[in-house]
Amino acid sequence: MATINLNVNGKTAVVDVDPKTPVLWVLREHLHLVGTKYGCGVAQCGACTIHLEGTAVRSCSVPVSAVGNKKITTIEGLSTNGDHPVQKAWLEHDVAQCGYCQTGQIMQAAALLNSNPNPTDSQIESAMSGNICRCGTYVRIKDAIKSASSQK
Repeated sequence: MATINLNVNGKTAVVDVDPKTPVLWVLREHLHLVGTKYGCGVAQCGACTIHLEGTAVRSCSVPVSAVGNKKITTIEGLSTNGDHPVQKAWLEHDVAQCGYCQTGQIMQAAALLNSNPNPTDSQIESAMSGNICRCGTYVRIKDAIKSASSQK
């Protein structure tokens, strides 16, 4: 076990965990930030997507010891009132069906728009290709991202 200081959603968090523990489990079990979901555990589905210094990463495959002082943003920290342009567009386009993958989808989309405020269809498809939606809402996801890009 080690005492690790983290910057999560703009606040300092101190955890006492095995340094090899994936960030996903630190967020969910130690910090009780359960919006980040466990999907596959091998960084292939995108359900656990968070931002690390603004870049979308799969938190199930990042050991907490690798984070250091980098800023972590979870779905809970994306906006205080659920009013981020991507979150608003998700509601506007009624994207979610079961909803399980949606936090990861939203975090991936927000990172895309931070790096490319006006992506083309092919850029959206490429950026989102690692996020799996078992309900198949990909068309609505793309429409919501395009809508959010016009709101930014």
